[in-house]
Amino acid sequence: MSSEVIGLTEPGLEPAWRRRSGLNPSLLAGGILVGAVILAALVSYVWTPFDPTHVVVSDRFQPPGQGGHLLGSDALGRDVASQIMAGARNTLLVGIVTVAIALLIGVPLGGVAALYRGWAEELVMRFSDLVLAFPALLLAFLFAAVFHASTLTAMGAIGIAFVPVFARVVRGAGLQVMEQDYVTAARTFGSSALGIFFRHLLPNVASVMIVQATIAFAIAILAEAALSYLGLGTPPPTPSWGRMLSDSQNYLAQSSTLALWPGLSIALSVLGFNLLGDGLRDLLDPKLVQRIPPQ
Repeated sequence: MSSEVIGLTEPGLEPAWRRRSGLNPSLLAGGILVGAVILAALVSYVWTPFDPTHVVVSDRFQPPGQGGHLLGSDALGRDVASQIMAGARNTLLVGIVTVAIALLIGVPLGGVAALYRGWAEELVMRFSDLVLAFPALLLAFLFAAVFHASTLTAMGAIGIAFVPVFARVVRGAGLQVMEQDYVTAARTFGSSALGIFFRHLLPNVASVMIVQATIAFAIAILAEAALSYLGLGTPPPTPSWGRMLSDSQNYLAQSSTLALWPGLSIALSVLGFNLLGDGLRDLLDPKLVQRIPPQ
């Protein structure tokens, strides 16, 4: 019923993902990196080499591998590897909640714009323009000024900043769905707008939303790290990669590797989700089609 949208637009065509052999390198590399972050976060709930928040002054600036500290220790004697593992939990939490906020608000707004057009579409688009005028970091500054700096504040600000992106993506893909014959038939037989949204529009834009969600996840990680670096994100003593990076810059003379590990964690996490998004786009993009060879 929805084959026109997901790739079977003409007889003799089928989606490329059905005929593509082998593993997509971006999808594989992204899956490995993202899987490593998820594994570190899950393991940290049951085990870390040391208590990530435990201060041991006598262990200050231990080099990697010394005193049982795999990645060394910081200025307070806390184990860096344990903080990296615990920080992965915070990173995934921020990404999940941020994307959830953007999806829960942006997808219905985009659906309304695609379903009703006219003044509803204009209202959604102008709202999107208004929110897009405020970058995520600026919204976080405003939220921190009105409320207080916290993980929840950062997640709310970043999530709201992503709402227009999802609304525009769903609207753009949804407009193509609404032009299909099966939607016209559904309307003719009295299907409600809500029914059309859940039965036709939402399933056919799901692949686009999945790809956009992975990209938003990567940006959310980077934005939260930037906010924590500036002191507007996750407050201490909860481990945060951004704050670890900020704290380490004052002690580069004593330990040059302190900034390496949180910076590398942020970079690899963002790279992993970006590669995963690229791989999913190649896998799910309805424009990537191949012609079925004649039988």
